Amino acid sequence: MVARDCKRWFFRFLVRSCEMAMRDGDYSRKSSREIPMGDGSYDRTLREFCIPDYILVSGSERRSVSHVPACPVIVFINSKSGGQLGGELLVSYSTLLNKNQVFDLGKNAPDKVLQRLYATLETLKHNGDNFAAEIHNRLRIIVAGGDGTASWLLGVVSDLKLPHPPPIATVPLGTGNNLPFAFGWGKKNPTTDLQSVTSFLKDVKAANQMKIDSWHIVMRMKAPKEGSCDPIAPLELPHAMHAFHRVSSTDKLNMDGYHTYRGGFWNYFSMGMDAQVSYAFHSERKLHPEKFKNQLYNQSAYLKLGCSQGWFFSSLFQSSRNIAQLAKVKIMKKGHWEDLHIPRSIRSIVCLNLPSFSGGLDPWGKPNRKKSIYRDLTLPYVDDGLFEVVGFRDAWHGLVLLAPNGHGTRLAQTSRIRFEFHKGAADCTFMRVDGEPWKQPLPKDDDTVVVEISHHGQVSMLATPLCRSKSMYDPSSPSVDREEDDSSDEDLQEDWEERRKFGAADTFKYPDGIDIAQVS
Repeated sequence: MVARDCKRWFFRFLVRSCEMAMRDGDYSRKSSREIPMGDGSYDRTLREFCIPDYILVSGSERRSVSHVPACPVIVFINSKSGGQLGGELLVSYSTLLNKNQVFDLGKNAPDKVLQRLYATLETLKHNGDNFAAEIHNRLRIIVAGGDGTASWLLGVVSDLKLPHPPPIATVPLGTGNNLPFAFGWGKKNPTTDLQSVTSFLKDVKAANQMKIDSWHIVMRMKAPKEGSCDPIAPLELPHAMHAFHRVSSTDKLNMDGYHTYRGGFWNYFSMGMDAQVSYAFHSERKLHPEKFKNQLYNQSAYLKLGCSQGWFFSSLFQSSRNIAQLAKVKIMKKGHWEDLHIPRSIRSIVCLNLPSFSGGLDPWGKPNRKKSIYRDLTLPYVDDGLFEVVGFRDAWHGLVLLAPNGHGTRLAQTSRIRFEFHKGAADCTFMRVDGEPWKQPLPKDDDTVVVEISHHGQVSMLATPLCRSKSMYDPSSPSVDREEDDSSDEDLQEDWEERRKFGAADTFKYPDGIDIAQVS
């Protein structure tokens, strides 16, 4: 009965998604470049976002400025995201704004751009420039790309430790677009005409700031002596190289004979079958980029790969390992590590920070009040210093999220988790952070691969009134007492390391042969 209901929900969801995507696709191609030239009100609107050249371009002549923009913005665009949409957005933003405040991420490293900008602002402020001080206080960032691109910018802003760091708005140009959707920016690829971009700028100006938790990942392993993780080498890790950075030999985290990596995420870390399907999708896109030019095709290709990889019938596939076979999992409780019991049916585990996963679904849902008290569970706030740990048996289990009150298997809420992989479980497993997957080699001898996640401060996002994310400090956010569901759950110190960089800024660079098109 449950299976039939899930299938009905699933196919209704597919039909509705295809119809909406086709309508959106047709509309997005009608990209008009016409703007009401000479319209004074239109010009007044745009000047609220523009930054003069003397702040953006070193050596530019200082000119007197009579108007302070209400919402000065710096725009970063992954021009290869969303098929041709990234390139079209680049043209639109450059047309509407000062072209020197719009940057193509394929040509400009965001950490260098922000370092240069903030150095200029600090110098001007020191010299008594009140206009520069206002730009500094009001600055906002727009990043257009997929979840991987958005995470890259979040990592850069975190690493640079900027004075009064700017909040970030995200334009959904990827396939899943979980980050934009969590803050009300939608999950459909946008239209790129000038009127639509102007409307988005107005939304950025009106958006509220929201703090969200940042999560630090440390991975330690021995380098494989042989073998490969095609289509990328084993130690290059994710397609988007900003996700992980190799620590130096002088770093306290480094251990002789081991390779230690650090990285970060803001939405989720996942491991298992869901990451395997994502890896297959990214590998196919790398081999045939010409096929992946629009969101509808990408989503249908993702679904087909989910079927071919056995995600819908994972229990029938010998290659499908459950999480309990792959790793020993521990969580931090009251200052001590405790073993986390994971049912043997669970083949995918997600550490979730935002209520948006796999195209905007919420795996945690709203816990039942009585069970929440018994199991010490709460609603998922994005700034409470906790992430939610959720498990899935297979894709059919995931489809429960489409139903009212649907959720995955709630395993725990914690501020720290550790995965220990030992010899014999499998040759490899698959992992994913914020949409960027990789194939992770597992021990072939008596050594252990360790992945540990811990809290690492907060960053500021921009949220619209449609924001799904909830703050524990927002009086309008629901509490456990107000929200209940009738669904049931499934069966169910070492010293703190000093806070570290994510590796997204300064140390980050794409290796030779890696194209930015590989970043979602």
